[in-house]
Amino acid sequence: MSEALVELWDVSRHFRKGAGIIRAVDRVCLQVSPGEFLAIQGPSGSGKSTLLHLIGALDWPTEGDVIFNGVNLSRLSDRSLSKLRSQQIGIVFQSFNLIPDMNVLENVALPLKYAGAKNDREKRALEVIEAVGLLDRANHRPNELSGGEEQRVAFARALVNQPDILLADEPTGNLDSQNRAMILDILHSVHARGQTIIVVTHDPTVADAAQRKLWMLDGKIHQ
Repeated sequence: MSEALVELWDVSRHFRKGAGIIRAVDRVCLQVSPGEFLAIQGPSGSGKSTLLHLIGALDWPTEGDVIFNGVNLSRLSDRSLSKLRSQQIGIVFQSFNLIPDMNVLENVALPLKYAGAKNDREKRALEVIEAVGLLDRANHRPNELSGGEEQRVAFARALVNQPDILLADEPTGNLDSQNRAMILDILHSVHARGQTIIVVTHDPTVADAAQRKLWMLDGKIHQ
């Protein structure tokens, strides 16, 4: 088995637009080691988010292979993919994707339910909510939170299952300096525990926190 946690071999993702084809990701090869903190930068439309979705098994390559922990994702059944996403991959979406009619505790505990955890779901959720500094907001719904608080809830939800990898799409994109600093603290803390992190970002401060930085342009990775 390879030592890499994530491997992409000649991965492309194409979309049809009218009579043309958009090459959102174009023959990307990439390896990410366990415990690595990687930042992917690039202009809007360069394919960064599409690449993150391919790594997170939320989208499928037009060509090439995405390998996670030695397993080719294209060979997994839908049930196995769902299990992989719920137990081994934590994703922080750019738009948070919190469920509006659930409070913070319920949002954070939801992945535990999907992963089949039967015991101590509330206790485990409260522990990670406390870790992101929102224990006093556990019973509040998303519309009662600031943008920075919503982002921290999104991190808590992504981390509650202690996944093998954390994927974050523009985690500081719309935050003020105080909340940006809090998100950076969370990233540093998570990485210090040995967590593998891939973050897509326009924020040079976030990119500078990573061990390795890559630039993406026109669907291609540039070292």
